[in-house]
Amino acid sequence: MKIRSQGLVLGGQWKVASSQRTALPKRYGVGLHHRPNVGDNLRGSWSFREHHGIAIGPKVKRLTSSHMCISCLASSQIASSIFTLGTAAVLPFYTLMVAAPKAKITKKCMGSEIPYVALGLLYAYLLYLSWTPDTIRLMFASKYWLPELPGIAKMFTSEMTLASAWIHLLAIDLFAARNVYHDGLENGIETRHSVSICLLFGPIGIMSHAITKALTRRAADA
Repeated sequence: MKIRSQGLVLGGQWKVASSQRTALPKRYGVGLHHRPNVGDNLRGSWSFREHHGIAIGPKVKRLTSSHMCISCLASSQIASSIFTLGTAAVLPFYTLMVAAPKAKITKKCMGSEIPYVALGLLYAYLLYLSWTPDTIRLMFASKYWLPELPGIAKMFTSEMTLASAWIHLLAIDLFAARNVYHDGLENGIETRHSVSICLLFGPIGIMSHAITKALTRRAADA
């Protein structure tokens, strides 16, 4: 390490211009004519600000670490809050489709696009917070620009990314449940069980509705 300021050089050996005979603070046991040893403690909070405008110490590193910890805690709290908010927001719609599928309020709510706009905004916000310069590289890690499982797994080690994926699933599953619900109303098919499955297992809920629809038609033709 070398620091040059007003004729002062700190390197393998202490050298000082004749006009600058300022010594280091005595509590460190190091003088300007002393060759520093490996065990010498030179990382205190001392500085040359009075004469040289140079400050050396561990405070910057400590502040940086503290800021990083605070940032991580804030990100974790945001991800957790939006995760809970999104989950709670979709439950009333499923409740209406299962408990009162033919009620006017259910038909009105399920005909609205507001739930998907709200979930889309939450998803976009989390995606913005979780985006890093490596996101694209992790998503399309192969030489053919196709997703690979190790890259996706590494990307989802972030709570923010997991929360955004959960909001994504909630929106897609609610959209699937709404299509199942509307199709059931139009064709007179029972959809409560399929809608309930869509809450957590969207593709299986769609498959359940397809099977129910086929069995209902077969029974009607018999």
